[in-house]
Amino acid sequence: MSGRPPKPASMRDLRLRELSPRRIVAELDRHVVGQSRAKRAVAIALRDRWRRQRLAEALAREITPKNILMIGPTGVGKTEIARRLARLTDAPFLKVEASKFTEVGYVGRDVDSIARDLVEAAIQLVKEERRARVLDRAAAAAEERLVDLLVSATAGEGGGLAEGRERIRRDLREGKYESREIEVEVSDERVPQISVMTPQGVEEMGIDLPGMLPNLFGGQKKKKRVRMPVSDARPVLIEREADALTDEATVPQEAIRRTEESGIVFLDELDKIAGREGARGGPDVSREGVQRDLLPLVEGTTVKTKYGLVKTDHVLFIAAGAFHVARPSDLIPELQGRFPIRVELDALTETDFVRILTEPEHSLPRQASALLETEGITLDFAEDGIREIARAAAEVNTNLENIGARRLHTILERVLDEISFAGPDASGARVTIDRAYVERGLSGLVKNRDLSRFVL
Repeated sequence: MSGRPPKPASMRDLRLRELSPRRIVAELDRHVVGQSRAKRAVAIALRDRWRRQRLAEALAREITPKNILMIGPTGVGKTEIARRLARLTDAPFLKVEASKFTEVGYVGRDVDSIARDLVEAAIQLVKEERRARVLDRAAAAAEERLVDLLVSATAGEGGGLAEGRERIRRDLREGKYESREIEVEVSDERVPQISVMTPQGVEEMGIDLPGMLPNLFGGQKKKKRVRMPVSDARPVLIEREADALTDEATVPQEAIRRTEESGIVFLDELDKIAGREGARGGPDVSREGVQRDLLPLVEGTTVKTKYGLVKTDHVLFIAAGAFHVARPSDLIPELQGRFPIRVELDALTETDFVRILTEPEHSLPRQASALLETEGITLDFAEDGIREIARAAAEVNTNLENIGARRLHTILERVLDEISFAGPDASGARVTIDRAYVERGLSGLVKNRDLSRFVL
């Protein structure tokens, strides 16, 4: 079977080619503990995308994404897996809650806004990538502009023009002007937002009145001069120079292509709309309506955006829900069929909590240590301290609502409350977070169920 006509491989294409399913799982393991079944499912789905892009166009059109339904309690890593997957491949990513939508005719956002928001995410992604490619040249141009502004600000301080520029450039690079205020010309990019009824539903739209009525508003937007320190002016000038060095006109076209070929939508709380009409009274009557509105988007449709038409045929949808009350079989059959891959995520145990606190690259203890290190405080997490935090989190999850790994945030903040509050007053201190320290920090809250309900 012959593939598509070869085209020059970009760095992104080369990186995608190297991402085998096994390597994708290994990358996800750096940030998410356990849940091997879910990781394998998303890794295969992602690799299938790369495989599809290597096929002849006629065949590739027929191959649809294998959308995934993740089933599991809150706080076990569903969102993090999807987010890390998108970050791994530089794919446009959008997380939405299914429960925020209502069927056509009810108050609320329409489901087509998912596609429009995904394109917006792609626009930002493409802009950031293009700015990164010209960052060195933009930084050099911004430095020249800063030198010009500082030369004007320090005119009359002595020395020839060339000598003065070189001295200012040298001092600028040494950081001597970081707090010096200069005037920078900026344009007000804000556009008034109003809610309007469009054929696609209620949308927030920007109205460029100066552009629509130039005679009334005096033509193009006028730039204004703002005084700011050099440290604040530098990123503003770098961004402006980077935009000047990139082709802004082709950004929407590239963003729509990226959305159609590699967009990922994480549809959370799908179980909240898994009711059937007539099953209950009140607002639940619209649940099946939301499912039917979602169906064309997941099946593949064309959505009109302000950047052009975007097709959702090959957007990967990853849905998730706890499904404590409702079941996946409560979804309408058509929508069930659009999520052929089902994976169940495991509830987290005390052992999992220990791994979460120790294995990820940016684990919670490492984050807490880095934050307090800025105050000159050194935190040492002892092994028995880590195990006690994990035990307390598991116990509270068992006795109260199970919120998974999010409970670790609550427990850890409670344990570190005293030293965090001390801040600079404790500069130079070295604190060991062992089992005794954790028990003292929790002070019986875990044992007192009534008090834990409100505090933990």
